[in-house]
Amino acid sequence: MTSTKTEGSLFLREFLRAPTRTAAVAPSGTALADQMALPIPERGDPVVVELGPGTGAFTRAIGHRLGGRGQHLAVELNPTMADHLADRFPGVHVARGEAGQLPQILATYGIDRVDVIVSGLPWFAYTADDGSTPLVHTLASVLTPQGVLTQFAYTWTRWAPPARRLLHGLRGGFEEVVTGRTVWANLPPATVYFARRPRSLP
Repeated sequence: MTSTKTEGSLFLREFLRAPTRTAAVAPSGTALADQMALPIPERGDPVVVELGPGTGAFTRAIGHRLGGRGQHLAVELNPTMADHLADRFPGVHVARGEAGQLPQILATYGIDRVDVIVSGLPWFAYTADDGSTPLVHTLASVLTPQGVLTQFAYTWTRWAPPARRLLHGLRGGFEEVVTGRTVWANLPPATVYFARRPRSLP
């Protein structure tokens, strides 16, 4: 309980300090985290990248799913949360940087392709000034042909224009985008997008 309260306090403090960087006032719940990590293969040694891990709500679920296999790289822009994450999960590679720098970050770890990307980024992180979603193309470019990107959206924001642009961008970058069931146990309720089979883009 103490750990949960500490994480919640850290999340709220960082949100108040930089709301556009943190984008949420509390960590995601276990039910949502389990849904986000669902595409991670149960066998082999998959490479999993986590974007915007915050205090580690999804990190824990990813680690449970991997069970010591493969590689887990977390990319966090907020330096305070990155330090917290590195201390809490010593077995996870924590890179401080932006999601748009993912190809360069992967290169520093000698990683060519990724099996699963678990994104805790807010929808506006995908949108450029011209309304396009170039980050989707960047993420698709580093995935294996059978790779999967999971991205959550709060149910009450799914119909907002920026969220719809994100969904349109996902459909442009992937052959299949499936909307998962609503996770009512999360606060606030959320839905997971499963984007599969990245398209070959010029």
